[in-house]
Amino acid sequence: MTPIHRTTVPTLFPPPGYAHAAVVEAGARLAFMAGSVPLDPEGNLVGEGDVPRQTAQVIANLDEALRAIGSDLSQVVASTVYVVGGEPGVLSEAWEVVCASALHAGPHTSTLLGTTCLGYPGQLVEITATAVVPEPATTPEAAR
Repeated sequence: MTPIHRTTVPTLFPPPGYAHAAVVEAGARLAFMAGSVPLDPEGNLVGEGDVPRQTAQVIANLDEALRAIGSDLSQVVASTVYVVGGEPGVLSEAWEVVCASALHAGPHTSTLLGTTCLGYPGQLVEITATAVVPEPATTPEAAR
């Protein structure tokens, strides 16, 4: 597995649940993920009007997309969390779900943003991410 070095700089403010920087060793494969949205497999919005529910669906969809390419939430080195709303309380609702999820493993570098709208009607949350895609494990049996 490619080492990810996450750093919280002691001379800066203590960040609430994220790292100041993440460094990936050269030669790693990186995945730049499209924005994950709160839609079910049929394209229906999940959790209308419910920021925590939409955030959970977004994270589940991001995890599924990462697993499809041989990675997972623990390999995310950077994310941006977009939340429709201009009040810190609304943003905090989404951030609490992020912090309670496997996406928070590390912790990785992250930015939390309030915005006026997102791409789908009723959509309140979207997350983009960059992740390491580990090289497949090689076992003596696989080498034969």
